[in-house]
Parts: sequence; C-alpha cells; structure tokens
Amino acid sequence: MDLGIKNKNVLITGASQGIGKAIALAFAKEKCNVSIIARKKGKLEEVLKEMGGKKAGHSYHIADLMEEGAPTKVVKELLEKNGTYDIVVHNVGGTLDIRDVLSPITDWNKVLKFNAGIAIEMNKYLIPPMQEQKWGRVVNISSLSAENMHGCGPYCAAKSYLNAYTKALGKGVAKDGIVVSAIMPGTIYEEGGKWDEKNPKNAKNLEELQRRRTDFLRHYQHIGRFGTSEEITPFVLFMASQHVTFATTSIIPVGGTELFGL
Repeated sequence: MDLGIKNKNVLITGASQGIGKAIALAFAKEKCNVSIIARKKGKLEEVLKEMGGKKAGHSYHIADLMEEGAPTKVVKELLEKNGTYDIVVHNVGGTLDIRDVLSPITDWNKVLKFNAGIAIEMNKYLIPPMQEQKWGRVVNISSLSAENMHGCGPYCAAKSYLNAYTKALGKGVAKDGIVVSAIMPGTIYEEGGKWDEKNPKNAKNLEELQRRRTDFLRHYQHIGRFGTSEEITPFVLFMASQHVTFATTSIIPVGGTELFGL
C-alpha cells in the first residue's frame, strides 16, 4: 500500500528509544524527512545513524521539553530551519514516578504537562502551517491506561485528558484537511523497562519480577505476552497516511486483549 507520505516532513518527540525510536525508523523507511527530539545526545545520534543520517534528510534536536518554555523554543527553531511539518507524532509521556492519588495538585500538573501539555504547547505553532497548506497529520501516543485505569492514577488521568484533547483538536481542525488521532498502546516490553530483568529495580529480586510477570499476563494479556514497539508503528504510519481522510479524532487501542482485562 502506498501511504502517500514520501518526502513529507515528520517531527517525532521522545524518539531516542522504545516506541518513539521504532516510529522514527519506520518513517525513515518510508523516505520521509524525519526530525527527532529527546534529551540524550548519544541515543539521538544512534537513531539518526540508523535512519540514514543527515544525508538522508534526517536531523535531531536535544531538548528537555519539560523545561519552562522549551516546547515553544524548540518548535520555533525547527520551523525556521525546516519549514512546515506535515506529520507530527507526540510520544513524550510517563508517570514521572508520581503514583499516589493523593499527591498535591502540583504533582498532578507535572504529569499532565508531561503527557499532554507539551503537545498542546507545540501544536500552537505546528498546526497553523498545516492549516495554510490544507494537509496535516497529528498522532498522539496515548495509552490503554486512559481507559482501563491500570497503573498510576495521575498518569491514567493525564492520558484520558490527552484522548479528550485529541477529539477536541481534531474536531476543530478537521475542515482544514488535518487528521488528528491517538494510538493507545498496551503494555510494551522494552529493554531496561518495567518488565526487563536488566532494570536495576528488577535485578534485586528476579523471583518477584517473574511472579509479577506471570500474574499480569494471566489477568490482562490473553495473547500470552507483552507487545513490542514494532507492533505499534504500523498504526502510527497508517494514521499519518493519505488514506485516513475520514478518520479524524480516531482513538485506536492496540493492546493484545488488555483493554478491559478480558
């Protein structure tokens, strides 16, 4: 299938590892011009090399998007340098280790900013050029936690907010030929992540890790395993393609039966 995105300018946040990295590599294979943003220079350089480097039209930008004003600063610099971005994938997110539902409002706001606020701030500048050209794609990486509430309360609430924002934004810019969507991955296995034996927290008690793995898979994953980043990327690519003109505000679960724990 021809996705119709060759030579499109693509911007991906949180693209130095995991799902973000897999998405960046997938767009590079589609011959897009890919710009990636993350905090760690070394990992960004590795991804850039895997994509084919600057000679293939790709670039990276080092930034901590949680810093005050950083999303606006980064976007303005990139727009001035590279022009309009046709496709934007917002992949920044996480719990920030804020787990208590009785955390102060300042902590809840931090999680909200991390998972949705950064995207909102960046879109203020990324979307107007899309409106001018009457074509654009915005894909938000949400989480099944937005609906099944598995995990930390502040994180689940933030992802629910992101889904609502996806629908509101998509409705507001639909007339301009811009398709806004969200992908909700289920539990993904990543090297060094929550379920990896190499994670320092897990290495202290591998027996406990195995118990938690077995329990989680039995209750929530009838497919019998965790997902991979590469199983998420096809959905992102399709929602960025020429074929989704009637699919704006779509919220797509990709979770291997995890959604309601059935």
